[in-house]
Parts: sequence; structure tokens; C-alpha cells
Amino acid sequence: MALLDDVIDASGGMTRWNNLSRFTLHLSIGGTLFANAGHAREFKDVTAEGSTRIQSLRFTGITGGERSGSFQPDAITIEKLDGEVLQTWSNPVPAFAEAGSPALADELHLVFFCGVAIWNYLTIPFLLAHPDVVIEELSPWQQSTETWRRLRAQFPPHLITLASEQILYFDQSALQRRADHALFGMKVAHASWAHDNFGGIVVPTLRRIQAVQPDGSVIAKPVLMDVEIFDAVFE
Repeated sequence: MALLDDVIDASGGMTRWNNLSRFTLHLSIGGTLFANAGHAREFKDVTAEGSTRIQSLRFTGITGGERSGSFQPDAITIEKLDGEVLQTWSNPVPAFAEAGSPALADELHLVFFCGVAIWNYLTIPFLLAHPDVVIEELSPWQQSTETWRRLRAQFPPHLITLASEQILYFDQSALQRRADHALFGMKVAHASWAHDNFGGIVVPTLRRIQAVQPDGSVIAKPVLMDVEIFDAVFE
């Protein structure tokens, strides 16, 4: 598909991506989803190490720098920094699209949610080329004075995402600027901007989740989730 080809090229190209196996991020995550659940500071100034090839991510420095949390599709763990396992959640079940879901009820749910979100942030748009992801180009979207192109993506059950169906928006440089989907019983938009090049891979360093109106307009407040990436290394 021409749009997907443009998007992948703008983000560094599939050849470069296929030569990578892991990434390391220095980032902070916050927002009212976290504050309202009593986790306002849990993911401030943390390190995330993940695989580019499988869904696997480890956060170091959560809960004030005292613990680590690991996300894989079949297990979530909370550990001390010396590796001692404190809590485990086997075969976690996503419930991100359901109203009233206890997704951030405790640290295990928090690591699950953040692991899914950050891994997908770092692997899209390359993940869209996965043979089991179904994509469709939609009509363009007028964003102020710009025209953004759009893709609808349907993700298979074996890829854990915040929502199985998402609409992604790309600006005139073919960089991702927005993604719409259901989350906790409401429709939300992920805005992304401040793209930077890290070792040949272009990543949006700022992301923000907000609720949207039925007409697609964004509700400014509250900000449900804020992500700031300070640095990224791909290897």
C-alpha cells in the first residue's frame, strides 16, 4: 500500500528496522488515568528496555526508583532491583476497551497497560506491515490547514494492543500524528509530535491521550496520559 510504504520510509525504512533487535528508552509517563488511580509518580523518569521483534518490555526505576516491572503477553512481574520477584500475573487478560475496567488498579495492571502502550508506540508504523495486521486507507482528514492521510488497522488477537481496531493519521511528511480508538469505554485520540531521529529510526518524543467528541474533535482536558521520551537507543 502506497501510504504505508511512505510512512515506513519516513520512520527510517524497513531495512533499517529489520536489522534491529532491541531498544532502550528514558521516559516519563503520567496523566489523570494514573493520578486518579493513585499512581501519579510511579512511572516518572524510568528506563524501558524492549524487543523490536516480540512483545517484551522491562521498566526499571518504577515506584520512585525502587522496583522493576516486566511485560510479556503471558506474564507480568514486579521485581526488586536485585531481581527478586515480588508479584506475578500469569496470562493477563486485556480489558482496555471496557468501561470500568480495573486496568490501573494496582502495579501489575499498571505495568501491563504501560507495557502494551509503550511497545506499540515504539514498533508502529513497522508493526503495520505484519502479515496478520489488516490495513485500509481511509479518506483524508483536514487538520487545521493541513491534510492528514489515514489508515484503519485491525490487529489480530495474538498481538496485544490497547484496541484491536485503530485509525491512524499521518501528516504531509508521512509521520504519525494521531491514533483513534476505544479505551476504557470511551473514544480517545493519541496525539504525537516532536519527532526525533535516534540511530536512523524516527520516533515521536511527545504523546498525549485525550477523549474525543463524536465529531472527532479533541476534548482538551483532562489529559488522560502523557508520555515524554527523553532519549532512545536502537540496537
